[in-house]
Amino acid sequence: MATEARYRYRFYPTPAQRQNLAQTFGCARFAYNWALRLRSDAYHDAGKALRYGDTSKALTALKKEDEYAWLNDVSSVPVQQALRHLDKAYQRFFRGESKFPSFKSKRSRQSAEYTKSAFRLSDSGTPGQPVVTLAKQDAPLKIKWSRPLPSEPSSLTITRDSAGRYFVSFVVRVEPKPLPPKVKAVGLDMGLTHAVITSDGWKAHNPKYLQRDLAKLRRAQKSLSRKQKGSANWHKQRRKVAKVYAKITDRRTDYLHKLTTRLVRENGTICVETLRVQNMMRNRSLARSIADVSWGELLRQLEYKCAWYGRDLVKIDQWYPSSKRCSACGHVQGEMPLNVREWECPECGSVHDRDVNAALNILGAGQALRASGDGVSPAVASATEAVVGEGRIPLL
Repeated sequence: MATEARYRYRFYPTPAQRQNLAQTFGCARFAYNWALRLRSDAYHDAGKALRYGDTSKALTALKKEDEYAWLNDVSSVPVQQALRHLDKAYQRFFRGESKFPSFKSKRSRQSAEYTKSAFRLSDSGTPGQPVVTLAKQDAPLKIKWSRPLPSEPSSLTITRDSAGRYFVSFVVRVEPKPLPPKVKAVGLDMGLTHAVITSDGWKAHNPKYLQRDLAKLRRAQKSLSRKQKGSANWHKQRRKVAKVYAKITDRRTDYLHKLTTRLVRENGTICVETLRVQNMMRNRSLARSIADVSWGELLRQLEYKCAWYGRDLVKIDQWYPSSKRCSACGHVQGEMPLNVREWECPECGSVHDRDVNAALNILGAGQALRASGDGVSPAVASATEAVVGEGRIPLL
């Protein structure tokens, strides 16, 4: 069954393209912030709820004013798409899926979306590697193709991260092929010493990329604090700090893709706990370690990969006492601090590795849920928003 995915590649713009993209980012950001203020003021002052159509008409009128004529210097598509993104942000807010939309900053990640009418594809002679030219630009993008595109893109998004790197993300249709059937079921326990512990005793190490580069990051941030904010040297050092963060993030994401790919390949059913990572991050003693292991991203990848490749992902309640329950007899212990890594059941005398025991209990609870039909992830729903990034290792 075909579904949408994003294929992301890095590209290297020319000076002229950098200038055009900087203007485009600025216009799209202005349109988003301007429309957010317009909708907020209309509701608070007059109790009127504006929609996308209202802001689109107002933006068309705004472009005709001499003071805002610079909005016409770039392609109108990314500017118009910014209004659509704001409307979607409002919809997510009213559905209770996200917080109220906030204003965008020029110092954070910048992006601009181009629909099919705002970019041109030409044949380069290499299948899956077209020549891409954006509206209002003469030269094609110099893209570093890490893999061929599976189909013609319906839209693309240009992003510039805080480290100053440029990426192009294509929305394409893909048809994931299910992997060969596997009978094996496994329970996963998430940890800090080890990223994942399985019910069969395998432990995936936690690379702790943030911890590895913490000294380098501190030096870079300390140097940044000595610079005058807003100066040329401050901006230069800010990009150095961002590059350290980018390197940490890239290595962590690559590791998680390899780990989740292995788990999906080797198991037919994967049982996990539903974790409230944001709530767990409130623990000041563990927040940095939890952020470093990135449980939320690991679960996100497992969810869409299981949906794509015909695996079952079973989620059990986070309050299930997986660590304190004896996997042999079912006895539930009392308090068990985190420093207790091994314990003996007072009922049956079994000696348990805390993490392996938790994974065994998660597997048992997951199999019970699967048998009853509860807790099994939908077959396709999670795959539609999957992001397939640059340098990822494909399953097939």
